[in-house]
Amino acid sequence: MSYTIDKSSMARRPANGSGAMLFTLGGLAAGLGVASCCALPLLLTTIGVSTAWLGGVALLAAPHRGALLVVGALCLLGGAALLWRQQRTAAACGPNGVCTPRAVRALTLVGLLIGAVLLWLGYAYA
Repeated sequence: MSYTIDKSSMARRPANGSGAMLFTLGGLAAGLGVASCCALPLLLTTIGVSTAWLGGVALLAAPHRGALLVVGALCLLGGAALLWRQQRTAAACGPNGVCTPRAVRALTLVGLLIGAVLLWLGYAYA
């Protein structure tokens, strides 16, 4: 019994950018955990948002701060690499090509930037 893979049907499969988005969400979650002890409460209090809910997150994340920094940085780097690949594919994509939508790529870029800022704040202020 042999199985054949139809590569043409795989090429027509819509690109949705879920890999880059998942890496970005992982980086955001790790950045939130790292920044929850010091930088995020200070920033949110400055703009008038209550930070009482961050106490529980900070208690859970504080012992794992180093691991969260590494995991967050790796997730953000993976998301950036996949986003770069999507951008390169979208540039070569013709009018009838199947590419990741521009809104998904922009949202991923914003998430990567926010995650990087959260990781930096958590590293700098703790």
